[in-house]
Amino acid sequence: MGKKLTVYMIDGSEFGSRYAEIGNWVGKAFYTTRAQLSTMLVRDEFNNPGVYCLKSKPNSLSFTERIYIGEAENIRERIKIHLKDSNRDFDELIFFISKDELLTKTQIKYLEASLIKLAREANASELENTQLPSFPTLHEADVSDMEYFFEQMKLIFPVMGYTFLKPITLIRQQGEEMAIRQNGPQNNIYKNKSGQVHATMYKTDNGFIIAKGSQANKQLAPSISDTYKRLQKKLIDSGVLLDKGEFYEFLDDTIFSSPSAASNIVLGRQSAGPIEWINDKGQTFKEVEGY
Repeated sequence: MGKKLTVYMIDGSEFGSRYAEIGNWVGKAFYTTRAQLSTMLVRDEFNNPGVYCLKSKPNSLSFTERIYIGEAENIRERIKIHLKDSNRDFDELIFFISKDELLTKTQIKYLEASLIKLAREANASELENTQLPSFPTLHEADVSDMEYFFEQMKLIFPVMGYTFLKPITLIRQQGEEMAIRQNGPQNNIYKNKSGQVHATMYKTDNGFIIAKGSQANKQLAPSISDTYKRLQKKLIDSGVLLDKGEFYEFLDDTIFSSPSAASNIVLGRQSAGPIEWINDKGQTFKEVEGY
């Protein structure tokens, strides 16, 4: 059964301040823009302890957002400090509190460390936090409670327009191997048919995956869209694409939104992905998948 996530527009505008709740979850999330912050700071919820994220324009064109993650025993006082800091500009703010106001300092530090760790692993946005804080010691029951709290936070971020937790590569558990060695109805393996470079693609619930060790053309065609110029730069800057001389090599299983997005980066030109990828029987992705 799905979870009921409800978003409330505080000022009646779809682009304005809002807050979100999930079913019987004890937490609550608030979002506001910098321009509306002065009217939001008077709300009682800003007095609570919690975890927050500041979003700003990235320094690199490779990314769409720059994120700073923090925690505070009083959100209002901490945000006031940030507002006076000329070195930490931001355009948007989201913060998470507990409705029962019982989050302890240790618990919010645990949530902060969990958030920074996952953001670093996702490698999807510029992250201002350069160090991973240590996880504080919690009782086993508290760890369970905070892990559940954190899972609900992850559901709310994209609804509020924050995408920094959406990974660009598959995040594996320690010791886990991706099952891509066998072809089968649920796990078709495709190769790019051009032969210019050698790359492998497969489909999962996460998206269309270019397998670790695949190659990508270094040169981009002049006609390729700016979207893929930025995406290639992002993959290079993030350490996903390694310069191997004649081509780039994928250092991890990398997630793409479509077969065409995957083939565009691999081939360095605009392409029709459904017919660029073929399996070991010579069938195109379109023929196998029906699109």
